[in-house]
Amino acid sequence: MVPLLSEASLASETLAGEIQIAHEAGQATGKPRILPVRVGYTGPLPEALAALLDPIQYALWESPEADVRLLGELVAAMTNEAALAPPPLASAPAPRGGQLEAFGGAVPLGSPFYLTREPDAHFLSAITRRESLVLVKGARQMGKTSLLARGLQHARDAGAQTIHTDFQKFTTADLETAEGFFLTLAEWIADQLDLDVLPTDVWAAGRSPSVNFERYLRRQALEKIPEPVVWGLDEVDRLFTCPFGSDVFGLFRSWRNERSLNPNRPWSRLTLAIAYATEAHLFITDINQSPFNVGIRLTLDDFSQDQVAELNERHGSPLRGAAEVARYFALVNGHPYLVRRGLHEMTSRGMELSALEAQLDRDEGIFGDHLRRLLLSLSRDPALSEVVRGVLAGQACPTPESFYRLRSAGLLAGDSPREARPRCQLYANYLGRHLA
Repeated sequence: MVPLLSEASLASETLAGEIQIAHEAGQATGKPRILPVRVGYTGPLPEALAALLDPIQYALWESPEADVRLLGELVAAMTNEAALAPPPLASAPAPRGGQLEAFGGAVPLGSPFYLTREPDAHFLSAITRRESLVLVKGARQMGKTSLLARGLQHARDAGAQTIHTDFQKFTTADLETAEGFFLTLAEWIADQLDLDVLPTDVWAAGRSPSVNFERYLRRQALEKIPEPVVWGLDEVDRLFTCPFGSDVFGLFRSWRNERSLNPNRPWSRLTLAIAYATEAHLFITDINQSPFNVGIRLTLDDFSQDQVAELNERHGSPLRGAAEVARYFALVNGHPYLVRRGLHEMTSRGMELSALEAQLDRDEGIFGDHLRRLLLSLSRDPALSEVVRGVLAGQACPTPESFYRLRSAGLLAGDSPREARPRCQLYANYLGRHLA
């Protein structure tokens, strides 16, 4: 697989999704190999892509004069298993206040385009109070990762040690067995906290993986670090379908119980901040093993029309006046990703709202990449496709499970299966045309 990485393509959800699929397949079977080519771009990659591609050497194309050299490098890499030999990465210039930034992924810390919402204050307050469990739920692309990043920075500013775990970075092999999972998790913690004792130094074959992990975290991290520790866990939905997922979540729940029963134990200095999308009760049926029905629970919702107006001003007001803000809001309904993507494109291209509306739900339009990936994901599950087709026709979701799965994926909105509706008019138009 030869992904072409340009400043424009880095915002492509389809590209990111295909690279993720190729990476997981490569981890499991050794194929395909990924040979990245940077097209006139040597800056940093978005975090999700950086985790997959930064360890891989890349080739650089800057002009047509590089065609022959590039083809030679790719052929050599494919035929001789030779590594691509990249030039050193150039340093990316620091963004200036108010300047448009590369779009895609989490909103950078300090970005003027990050919009603070009501859950932000509750989240930071819970971190300050050193709550044991803080849960952040929201559909896909709602801003969970951006909020989690700000909570961890808030903790660091207050003198706490922090750990960040993105479960999207776990390979298929990491999630095959409890032993492999807990050992990998412990190794990541050791690396982030610069622990002297490695997990393999104290991992005992006679103990269960969860016991080994718990002893390592307590003895080598919490008992030796005097400061509070805030552990941010992102994309934990990946664990819901793992055979050992209940063991992991039961462990998290037990630490909260330990903290209540014995406040002098080191668990009293640990805060877990967990971000997730899917309804946990669909997978964790034993409420006594679930950390999702205790602690501080926060939900991220779509932007209000006033918040869209605020973001419009921060982008230099490409939407001219309240009437255009209302028209735009009617199309995207406060969907955080769509709101920011549209404003970014209008500002960077000098595009009028009428021009955006003319191509809004086309496959080649500015949202085309996002919409195609949405349709591709849906097409992999014919049963859910049929549910969406019914909702578009004005029917209720047939089961609570189908409703919650589609809502967590960001396709539907509503408070119950009976009230299910398309997330926004853009989705209704596009999916209605393709699923009819």
